[in-house]
Amino acid sequence: MLRRALLRVLTAAALSALACISWVGAGEPSARAEGAAREVLVMLRLPPPHYRPDSGYLGGYAASAGRPGRRQVAEDLAARFGLRIVDSWPMPSLGVDCFVMKAPESGAIETLIEQMALDARVESVQVVNLFRALSRDDPLYPLQPTAALWRLDDLHRVATGTSVRVAAIDSGVELDHPDLRGRIALARDFVGAGDMVAEFHGTAVAGIIGARGDNGVGIVGVAPEARLMALRACWQTASDDKGAVCSSFTLAKALQFAIDNDAKVINLSIGGPHDRLLERLLAVAAARGAVIVAAADPRVANGGFPASVAGVVAVAADGVPDSPTIYLAPGGDIPTTLPGQRWGMVHGSSYAAAEVSGLVALLIELAPAHNAQQIRETLGSARESSSSPRRGAIIDACAAVARTMGACACECKVESPLLAP
Repeated sequence: MLRRALLRVLTAAALSALACISWVGAGEPSARAEGAAREVLVMLRLPPPHYRPDSGYLGGYAASAGRPGRRQVAEDLAARFGLRIVDSWPMPSLGVDCFVMKAPESGAIETLIEQMALDARVESVQVVNLFRALSRDDPLYPLQPTAALWRLDDLHRVATGTSVRVAAIDSGVELDHPDLRGRIALARDFVGAGDMVAEFHGTAVAGIIGARGDNGVGIVGVAPEARLMALRACWQTASDDKGAVCSSFTLAKALQFAIDNDAKVINLSIGGPHDRLLERLLAVAAARGAVIVAAADPRVANGGFPASVAGVVAVAADGVPDSPTIYLAPGGDIPTTLPGQRWGMVHGSSYAAAEVSGLVALLIELAPAHNAQQIRETLGSARESSSSPRRGAIIDACAAVARTMGACACECKVESPLLAP
């Protein structure tokens, strides 16, 4: 009876949230999704030694050595190929400057890219791809929060993700939400030029990873003491106010920032086409010790991109067929934070990935010397078998924590020393 009453309360709260939220920036930037198909990314080599911006930079690299020269090269290339420079950003981890250029409405983009790649001044060139959040707006299923399935109360007695840097690369986060106020260590907007925008998907993901605990309201995140970086690389559209769209360029800027700021966990609850620039940045992040968690699309082989990239922890919602390359986590009816200082229910691989990012933060706190491969092996060995063919093998968080700390974490049976022989 208590379970049913709780479900009714949460359902009502979710419906109220969906009805009453006033979305900020829903139309921003409205033409971007359509225009990205005619945009290309042109990478020009940075001269050694590589410029490395400090942790507070946001587009202000005008004083870097050689930038005027590279800008002139970019302008020459744009003029030669009939393009218009839209934006630029340094990618020092790859040793390149990245320029976004707009192509004319006529002509094949593929042919343009082939021609530009032959220019000796160009390190690489590609189209600007679009990515989308892997979430679904499905009817409510029976309540199954990680608080019950993963026994968060037990886990938080031994780890809360304290001081572990987690970069949530997503849409905007409502920074003053009651469950997120003071929980965001830093916030950056790589889409617009203003303050952080409160959007559905990013706010929901942030709450699942690190909502404040023991504050008398809402939920508790999987890693409530992690240092959350809210990096807005995606934006909400008027046609899908619960999802998000991102581009190669905005994601690349956020990934470079996460690398520069030594993120230990990078959450990417998105999916889209293979992207060479992003793959290179993910490789650099992994080489520097970050554990990358990405939402897997169960409709695409190996979870799609970026979930299928080697070394990435690919996560799908439970209920999809089991796969040796995809981890499963609770993905249905997850209560979380929503814009408008509200809470509601979400469902999908986006949110399952956020749960695993929180769990990885707990494991890193317990074993900071463990590398990404060891973390992945721990998660893989902690898969819990299920008798249901529809469910697959879900991660057993208690087993993962126990393996990491070398001691039982949940419901341990300890023999009393008074009864021991």
